[in-house]
Amino acid sequence: MVKRADGIYIDLGMNKPALVAAVTHVYQSGWYLAGLDYPALIKALYGVGPDTGALQALRLADELRLFEGSRLALYKNPKMSLSYAEYYFQQLYTEEMTLPDGTVIPERPVQLDIDEFIADMWNKGIRFGIDVAAVKTAMVAIKADRITFASDLEPAPGQDATVVEVSQDLHRSNAPKARADGRIDLQSFQNRFPQIQANMRLLKKIPSVPGLPGFDMAGRKTEPEPPKDLTLRFYAGEGTEAQTQADGEYLVSTREGFLSVDSKSRRISITDKIISLEGVSGRTTGNLQLAGAYEEYGDVQEQRDVTGSDITVHGHVYGNINSRGGTVVLDKNLVSGSVHNASGSIAIAGVASNSVIYAANGAVTMKRAENCIISGTSVKIEEASNCEIIADEVFIELAEGCAIAGRNVEVESAGPRRRTEMIIHVLVKDVTRFDQEIADLEMRIAAFAQSNLASQQEIDRISALPDVRRYLALAAKLRTQELMLTPEQGTHLRKIAGAVAEEVKAIQKHKTDLQVGQTQHNLLSDRLGRVIQQKLEAAGVARCGLHMTSGETVVRTMPFAADTAALRQLPPKDLKQRLRGTPSGGELLFADSAGSLDWHLNPLQRPASP
Repeated sequence: MVKRADGIYIDLGMNKPALVAAVTHVYQSGWYLAGLDYPALIKALYGVGPDTGALQALRLADELRLFEGSRLALYKNPKMSLSYAEYYFQQLYTEEMTLPDGTVIPERPVQLDIDEFIADMWNKGIRFGIDVAAVKTAMVAIKADRITFASDLEPAPGQDATVVEVSQDLHRSNAPKARADGRIDLQSFQNRFPQIQANMRLLKKIPSVPGLPGFDMAGRKTEPEPPKDLTLRFYAGEGTEAQTQADGEYLVSTREGFLSVDSKSRRISITDKIISLEGVSGRTTGNLQLAGAYEEYGDVQEQRDVTGSDITVHGHVYGNINSRGGTVVLDKNLVSGSVHNASGSIAIAGVASNSVIYAANGAVTMKRAENCIISGTSVKIEEASNCEIIADEVFIELAEGCAIAGRNVEVESAGPRRRTEMIIHVLVKDVTRFDQEIADLEMRIAAFAQSNLASQQEIDRISALPDVRRYLALAAKLRTQELMLTPEQGTHLRKIAGAVAEEVKAIQKHKTDLQVGQTQHNLLSDRLGRVIQQKLEAAGVARCGLHMTSGETVVRTMPFAADTAALRQLPPKDLKQRLRGTPSGGELLFADSAGSLDWHLNPLQRPASP
């Protein structure tokens, strides 16, 4: 230590034991550091505290003072524990004194000093961890109190080596996570299998960071537990390898393909096809977001989602399958789950129960369905009970207690199931908007036909008058040059023409009106034909074939305005209500407990007048 004009400095260039020995020498020599900066002292001796930069010498105190014996007697021994120390602070007084001249000095309070306290505790073995602020507060307090004034500093743990996701093409949940014990948790990494390009950095190893040492109250160092390391190449499977590059160690793909993680070997691979043997559950994979085709040999557990395309599951499915396209194939049962395919077909070889099956633009083929909601462009089921089914085409061998809607419905055998009724709705496009136009055209055509008939009758009546008939006959022969008139006969014909002039003029007017009326009649007839054709095209085909009935079964039409896709896209709850609810509109086609039905839509049939 060096005494300068502005205080006492300590040389930070010396080693720590030498500096501790220097401070100990000062305190044990009967001196103490007045105006001590205790955090600076701890930083200089033990390296604990705020960063001091590149200082060579650090100011510790204002000056050195002699520790008088009378003052030293004021400080008692602390109560030591395993990792902390306590001290009892109370108000102290000096004893009454009588001077030689007889003057009596009564007892008076004495104030403890923090710098003296630190020096005394140092000599009593407490060289680290004093809470200066707590000690100062206790010294000036009126009420006596026992406080914990010093404690050990526990070592700060380091950071274990781990890996972080470095590819922007990976979802944030795809990277393996490091557990607190330093092992790689690959379970979350199996949530998705993204498509990986060749030579892509996948993971980067973050090296371990050592912890900070602790100190006990005597200033003895306590080393932290060493951080755990990992070897990145142990996790490199087919299509990946660990590479040490200029900026660190990485796991890099060596080929293009899909990311796959084997939970047993804990290796990361790049494969051409995603094939899983572990099943889909919270324990193995969690939810899956897949970029390509996926084949699963295990079960898909409850509340698990698998999203991808061309999905094949060989096990049971209790969760949710969502496909963007291709074909969804379930080799076993679907229980309390759902299957959605946005652009492709769905095939279920086992039993589907209490589930939702929806193919937006594809066919659904099933062996057996119970208590399901099923929709698709085409639905084919061997046995269905208590289901709600909607499609453009529905083919069912045995239906019990179902509500079915389709444009082309074919049911081999149908009937109720216990208290659940059997309903078949034949979807019929609402084409009533054409009916009004057709009715208007037919009315106008009929009006022109009647007017034309009246004109023709009037022409015939006038033409039948004797004078008019003779004149028209002569005029016709003259026009065809069958008759040549002499001057006298020409004069006589003009007299006849003058006599029937009004009648001839009326005939010409009625002929003009008839020509106009016939033209309008033909134009409106052509337009009527076009509107009827439009109605036929809009109505399309609708039929129902019910071959056998084994209980009360109801078949009725269900008009709809938009495309059937709008009906099929209804939420399951709304679709069930639509098929099971009170019918609004439509025509009753069949309601019996026995018999059959073969009904085809006649688009030209007009709805009955109310």
